[in-house]
Amino acid sequence: MHKLIRLHSYNHHKHEIDMCSGNLFKKIVVFCLPLMLMGIMQLLYNAADLIIVSNFSSDKEALGAVGSTTTLINLCVNLFMGLSVGTNVLVAKIYGSKKYDSLSDVVHTSLLTSLIIGLVLGFAGIMLADKLLNLMSNDLTLSRVYLQIYFFGMPFNLIYNFASAILRAVGDTKRPLYYLLISGAVNVGLNLFFCIVLDMSVAGVAIATVISQILCCVLILNALHREKEPYRFRFKELKINPKILFEIFKIGIPAGISSTIFSLSNTIIQSSVNKFGYIAMNGNSAAISIEGFVYTSMNSVYHAALAFASQNYGAKNTKNIKKVTIYSLIFVTMVALTFGLTLFLLGRTVIRIYTQDPESIEVAYIRLHYLCLPYFLCGIMDVMVGILRGIGYSILPMLVSIIGVCGFRIAWIYAVFYNITDFVKLTDLNYLYMSYPISWTITFLIQLISYFITSRKVYPRLEKEKEMELQNQISIINE
Repeated sequence: MHKLIRLHSYNHHKHEIDMCSGNLFKKIVVFCLPLMLMGIMQLLYNAADLIIVSNFSSDKEALGAVGSTTTLINLCVNLFMGLSVGTNVLVAKIYGSKKYDSLSDVVHTSLLTSLIIGLVLGFAGIMLADKLLNLMSNDLTLSRVYLQIYFFGMPFNLIYNFASAILRAVGDTKRPLYYLLISGAVNVGLNLFFCIVLDMSVAGVAIATVISQILCCVLILNALHREKEPYRFRFKELKINPKILFEIFKIGIPAGISSTIFSLSNTIIQSSVNKFGYIAMNGNSAAISIEGFVYTSMNSVYHAALAFASQNYGAKNTKNIKKVTIYSLIFVTMVALTFGLTLFLLGRTVIRIYTQDPESIEVAYIRLHYLCLPYFLCGIMDVMVGILRGIGYSILPMLVSIIGVCGFRIAWIYAVFYNITDFVKLTDLNYLYMSYPISWTITFLIQLISYFITSRKVYPRLEKEKEMELQNQISIINE
């Protein structure tokens, strides 16, 4: 009886969002807006890297050198970033069920795991930079310099992402935004100092990025350390709970594999672009940076769907999971069409911020043409992945994504694109980029079918478990 009262008497923090009651559509929007701003600000800082290095570096290949490493970095880190999804889902489910006792173990297991992985990944990235770049037909010395310095900051990057996942799981998306604003401003200031004053070019941009990652990591750990809630971080309690680690891996590894395979297909696409020369690399890098504003806005809705579905799964509230699914699909479509159409219409104007080269501008616009307008297809696809993971399925959406997106794109590149192009005419990139919207459509339809099939198994079981718990509580009160 005492345990029951203690578990349910927890006072929620002012930064948190109650995801299991009230106006869920409004709460999804409130949850997403700080995440959108955080993603947009992060992209603005990344864009500042590209813009500063492009306009103030004496190296004409600097823009392509920094931009072309993006997909390679994602390929290396996404498997481990996916583990933070496991942390997010596990914390949210515990929070939704109001059984807070195991939260501390989840927090400390996650953060220590992120530190260990970050150290190993950082060392491996520094040592294997040349070999990784050769996989992409990219032998630029500048790319190697950027990559090696970037990987030095990997432990801080991973810790920040795992800590952010903990806060997102309880509905706190504001404080990570504040910390990013601070560290991002420092990043831009250091970019200007290193590139303009010290003329450090690519190395300066990379060092500024690492310093800002360290600052962001320190700020978010300090926030968790000062918490009085059950997810407070204490250095002396850092240890790995094998059972908790298994649960994180069970959810996070399929998510990480899915992201890694996505990055693999994008790396193959980047490698194909690299074969056209530095003009195509520059244009593609600019377009990736621009379209990222659409994707990161949509991705905030994915995180909302994941967190809201997970908490309501923990609370065994099937009606709310259905509402979250519908509301998230509607909202992500609205976001994608608004941002996508705006960037499509202003495409060439925005691209000129990155580069003044006419051919690079046209390459960038070709990519935007195929990605910005139909980007809502990617958004609704990701939302369905978030819902499926939230209700306990992680391997299924992974398999669907691998086959529907990655498998299709790789098959398209080798079966169609390589048989059409001679890697001379830049307009041939049309045939490369059109693989994106086709793969999104196929994958969303399969994910939707998967949801209808799995929900028929999950929802009746949750309702039955909820009824049994209620009966047990009544019995305890009567005793």
